Amino acid sequence: MSLRLSTLILPHRRWHEGGRATWQRAEQLGFHTAFTYDHLSWRSFRDGPWFGAVPTLTAAAAATDHLRLGTLVTSPNFRHPVTLAKELISLDDISGGRITLGIGAGGNGFDATALGQEPWGPRERADRLGEFVPLLDRLLTEDSVSYEGDFYSAHEARNIPGCVQRPRLPFAVAATGPRGMRLAARYGQAWVTTGDPKLYADGTPEQSVQAIRGQAEKLSDACAEIGRDAAGLDKILLTGFTPDRARPLESLNAFVDFAGRHRDLGFTEIVVHWPIAGTDFAADEKVFEQIAMEASAQLD
Repeated sequence: MSLRLSTLILPHRRWHEGGRATWQRAEQLGFHTAFTYDHLSWRSFRDGPWFGAVPTLTAAAAATDHLRLGTLVTSPNFRHPVTLAKELISLDDISGGRITLGIGAGGNGFDATALGQEPWGPRERADRLGEFVPLLDRLLTEDSVSYEGDFYSAHEARNIPGCVQRPRLPFAVAATGPRGMRLAARYGQAWVTTGDPKLYADGTPEQSVQAIRGQAEKLSDACAEIGRDAAGLDKILLTGFTPDRARPLESLNAFVDFAGRHRDLGFTEIVVHWPIAGTDFAADEKVFEQIAMEASAQLD
């Protein structure tokens, strides 16, 4: 399978002041998927413009024709599976079946306290995700769902007519720990990683590749436990959080080298951030577009 190249567009621009044009340009450049973050605010962008993921993707669906669209990632931090399912079914319908849901446990950033709650620890985040994903799977595949869990409930929740994509839109499960890997193995059509965060500051690219190889092996083990072939899952690397940082976007050759090393680990999709000047995602836009248009041919 050819390595697919996708992008992640931060929802920080007004739609009529460059937002629409960016998503349309992503389609023109031939990206497989354009993702966005599903946060209420995020890191250094907290005090600036930031728009909602679902409305942004709805607008992007109307402004494009064949580009796949999705979140990287949605989490339980401020989402409930019942209301999220209704939004996803609507979004999948509007897009003509072009939506992928990236989903993960979330973190302890701004989303974790925006609704007034105390931030959940790693164990509770994992517990919640472990209940969230199976319930969301049911909500997207069954006409009526009732459920009473430790964290989430549904009472005769109706989701007719369901997704355009059958049996439901694909889940791309972000995971590095054993419980998340098991969720990816059972419910995911794809697995997502950003690498090992402990290596970001002081690690080397070689150490990062080794760590990611270890993560992929754990995914294979989780799949084997339930009799699933891990080769049947897409494997997505969201770049920008490994020790390489922005270096893969410095030239076409640098990107092809980086992507090739991860393709050899079994990755089927590489996601690069759309350049934003003056941020950690700054990059030469001409080089970025060259990578978008030419890298895939060199990676076949």
